[in-house]
Amino acid sequence: MATLHLMIGLPCSGKTTYARRLAKGNGALVLTPDLWQLRLFGDDVADEAHDVRHSAIEAIMWEMAEHVLKVGGDVILDFGFWARVERDDFRGRAKALGVGFQLHYMDVLEEELYRRLAVRNQSKSGEVLVIPKEEMDKYIAIFQPPAEDELT
Repeated sequence: MATLHLMIGLPCSGKTTYARRLAKGNGALVLTPDLWQLRLFGDDVADEAHDVRHSAIEAIMWEMAEHVLKVGGDVILDFGFWARVERDDFRGRAKALGVGFQLHYMDVLEEELYRRLAVRNQSKSGEVLVIPKEEMDKYIAIFQPPAEDELT
């Protein structure tokens, strides 16, 4: 049975790395919005249009994911899913499609997130968005870790 996988976690928690490893094991399609964001708009975290652009990319990615799931392929959405309401929404979408559903939570201590952020922000790879520490502070404040009942 096709399965929809959701990667849950903050920036620098290891979602994309884990998603890529998982995909190698099951041949799943990995959809990571940040990669598209960078190619389409550059490093635009500070741009007021960033969130609107990001949401549009995620909507297009869902259309692709839905098609792949319908034809029997696994999909890994590397979106972060910071709020329970988002996770519940996608759980419902998977149920409506009659596919499996699995959450993968990257639980990383704040101290380690900030350490990884500093390293990431110094990277010159062009494959990651630079996130100011003040933005990460905001992200941590609004992130809703999954409750125990979500993970079982």
